[in-house]
Amino acid sequence: MHRVLFLNGPNLNLLGQREPEVYGQLSLSDLNDLVADKASRLGLVLTTYQSNIEGELVNRVHQAKLDGVDFIVINPGAYTHTSVAIRDAFLGTEIPFIEVHLSNIFSRESFRHQSYLSDIAVGVISGFGAHGYELALQAAVEQLS
Repeated sequence: MHRVLFLNGPNLNLLGQREPEVYGQLSLSDLNDLVADKASRLGLVLTTYQSNIEGELVNRVHQAKLDGVDFIVINPGAYTHTSVAIRDAFLGTEIPFIEVHLSNIFSRESFRHQSYLSDIAVGVISGFGAHGYELALQAAVEQLS
């Protein structure tokens, strides 16, 4: 069984409360349940993690390498547009990943159009709400096959 880490960055702990018209009604707990169910149906071993702190996300990517994680699905939140450190963690560990965003970041403010991760990601899924995470898990399985 392949091991997948589902990583969520800053403010995603506020899902369901923060701008539901942009990010949807599901809480992070609901979202974790949704992806856990999808992962189970796909035969994946899934671990979830969320932090508002950049260094903790970097440490979790490093730990994923030690844990034998095969693939990461990440919504880096605002760190998408600012974090060279998270980028370097992915480059250093060489774990393949998909970048996911609930909203379409390209239809929002111009500063959200830049990603420090998208050019090194296997792919980017943006704008499909929670369904984007399910699509990412399906794509991860296809990449791992």
